[in-house]
Amino acid sequence: MTTTAPRPRRLLPTLTGYRRAWIGPDLLAGLSAGAVVVPQAMAYATIANLPVQVGLYTCIVPMLVYALLGGSRAMSVSTTSTIATLTATTLVSAGVAAGSEDPLGSLMMLTLLVGACLALARLFRLGSLVENISGATALGLKIGVGATVAVGQVPKLLGESTDVSGQGFIHALIAVGGAWESVNWPTVALSVASILVLLALKRFAPRVPGALIVVTGGILLTSFGVTASAGIALIDAVPSGLPLPGIPDFSHAVSLVPGALAIAVMSFLESAAVARSIRRKGEPQIDSDQELLAVGAANVAGAFFAAMPAAGGFSQSAMNQGAGAKTQVSTLVTVGLAVLVALFLGPVLSMLPEATLAAMVFVAVAGLINIPELVRWFHISRMDFWVATSVAVLGLSAGLLPALAVGIVVTLVLVLKEVNTPELSIVGREPGVIAIHLGRGMYTANAQPNERAILSLTASQHPAVTALILDAERLTVLSITVLDILEDLDSELEELGIALHLARLPEAASRVARKTIWYAGLEKQGRVHATVEEALADASGSGQKGRHP
Repeated sequence: MTTTAPRPRRLLPTLTGYRRAWIGPDLLAGLSAGAVVVPQAMAYATIANLPVQVGLYTCIVPMLVYALLGGSRAMSVSTTSTIATLTATTLVSAGVAAGSEDPLGSLMMLTLLVGACLALARLFRLGSLVENISGATALGLKIGVGATVAVGQVPKLLGESTDVSGQGFIHALIAVGGAWESVNWPTVALSVASILVLLALKRFAPRVPGALIVVTGGILLTSFGVTASAGIALIDAVPSGLPLPGIPDFSHAVSLVPGALAIAVMSFLESAAVARSIRRKGEPQIDSDQELLAVGAANVAGAFFAAMPAAGGFSQSAMNQGAGAKTQVSTLVTVGLAVLVALFLGPVLSMLPEATLAAMVFVAVAGLINIPELVRWFHISRMDFWVATSVAVLGLSAGLLPALAVGIVVTLVLVLKEVNTPELSIVGREPGVIAIHLGRGMYTANAQPNERAILSLTASQHPAVTALILDAERLTVLSITVLDILEDLDSELEELGIALHLARLPEAASRVARKTIWYAGLEKQGRVHATVEEALADASGSGQKGRHP
């Protein structure tokens, strides 16, 4: 008797085959991940110059929706430093200034647009297309993000309240220069101590939630009156309570679209990369389309509750998995923890020093500046190295959105160049006959390069060749352009005294081709074959038989 695997659920698919023994590990993992993701998301909100509670809200609705729909058993979806930085850049580029107006309506609009972009990508099944964006582009962008945000946090680490979020690397450098004129040394001491604690725990005790430790330490300093006496600035007051549903502000919708597209691309790339990297052996494969749906729905739902654009984060996901998470039940526990923090710990969080959050952001984004990886790529692939370097330099000079746009365009150009390069091989030979296999399909962009390559390869065998068999197995779809090129190839070969035969043309393509006079004539002359072997036998036996008079 055979048993069949249980069908995955549409809701909570990771709970398929759930075991009672997993409850304990899921509870522990959810609490451990929450100790990282909640303070970290609050810190990331400051990157975008948003109230810290916005980061907290991103740990509630988006995480809940992904837990219901997502396919990764351990991925934690809130926000990331890259997404937060692109959010800041987009809001500034769209003319949304936190100092002059409430940015939450525009933030909700941006998050909604990101979710809509991801949902449309799922509708048209573009998951595999988005994944074609190279790792070089992602690495270059992350280096640009890391350097821009790290420098932008320096004024806060020095005790200066200047905020240059979203204004780029150059403005951040200028702000650093101005901050040295009004350094608050107790703030510097707290910043250095927080950074050292975070780095030490990350190096020697990676399972200890360093973010929670420094947040607790900062709050204790405030409670004992140390920060007030030393002139150390605190974050703005954090209101208690859950996020209330609201309506996005459509006034900046058009200007937010370019940034939303960029954030959607990075959100999916980061989420897919994290989901695959933490997938354990034996767990279901990660379905790109399912992840598009889950992350897209998480953003759409979060948009109405003042959440930032959401994506899978590596640090909290690694903590979640490392603590033993078996399913997305662990994420539900993290959501519950975030709800409790939002309801009851607002006054406590309001005692957090601003420098502590800045230190958390600084350490998190500094890890994005992966120069050793760039050097490794220099020795392995100069092309990838220069793409990554160019994107990073452009991000530091012109801004992150132009850098991402250029990186995507360069990546697609390189992909198209690779796909459009003909890949031919001789797969059979008889006296006077050769069989050529098309390694890639033919379509509008590569039809002519393939024709030229076939003629060149055939000419190199001429005059011994009197018949050419084209193994057309890869021609699953035939366009008018491809049919015209094949007919032209037949004519060019005929002038050389060579008969063209087609073999293994898929039936769907054959049905389209039969609508043309040329292909109908080819079939009538017996120059269309089911297999290459059959074509070799017929062509070698008939020589020029079947040529046009």
